[in-house]
Amino acid sequence: MTAVARRFLPLPLAVVVLVGCGGEPASEAPAVLSAEQVFTEAPVVLPDPSGTSATLRVTTGIDMACAVVFGRDESLGEGIATDADMGGGAHAEHQAVMRGLEPGTEYFYRVQGSGADGRLYRSELMSFRTPDAPVAEPPGENAALGAAVVDVSSEFSGAFAAGNAVDGDPATEWSSDGDGDDASITLDLRRAVDVVGLALRSRSMGDGTAVVETFTVTVDDGQTYGPFGAGAPVVLDDGGFTGQVLRFDAGTTTGGNTGAAEIEVHEAP
Repeated sequence: MTAVARRFLPLPLAVVVLVGCGGEPASEAPAVLSAEQVFTEAPVVLPDPSGTSATLRVTTGIDMACAVVFGRDESLGEGIATDADMGGGAHAEHQAVMRGLEPGTEYFYRVQGSGADGRLYRSELMSFRTPDAPVAEPPGENAALGAAVVDVSSEFSGAFAAGNAVDGDPATEWSSDGDGDDASITLDLRRAVDVVGLALRSRSMGDGTAVVETFTVTVDDGQTYGPFGAGAPVVLDDGGFTGQVLRFDAGTTTGGNTGAAEIEVHEAP
């Protein structure tokens, strides 16, 4: 949320200059209203355990198109995270992923945007802190990057396709179409891999739904491993396993359009 308070996002909502009938700038710019008056509750920022990204979630009492500007000081000059929630255009449930963050760092941010009525809104300056970098990550490369998706329980839409879970970009997501605890995705790694670590980084909605809390993995239609906690990578005990086709099944969830921002399969070096 680091955009300068004076800099409005390049959304199709903000009017930078008003022009009168004679082509001259209008004498007054549109008023910028307090975003707090349309928040149904204070925004929540959920940093990723890696400390390198964070998701802002907020619900507004009116339909809006929103973004968050953020940075390590109050100038908010490091990034803009646009609203990536499902409906597209103006809506009430918002979430935006701030990427490229440093672990163990304080960040400042503002929420800003426009309502469906054309009014502009901007929040007060707020802050959050990213967690320190994890002490240990599973060794080896992520073999899930670019894996073939050979089966999926469902997809909410083309914008939330299953392939988004293995594209290396946490800002894109696979979302099921309301599968809840029954969400699943099957990956073909294209070769047998000695797996020593796994991660499923869940997507989420602003109302607390769509969160995968635990998951299992079934290897080559045989043995099932888990349940594992979703989020940071899990290092497998006893040297892990070898497999090519892995089915990831949601275990416990908060229901709704469950899915994953990223799935990782770490192979032995």
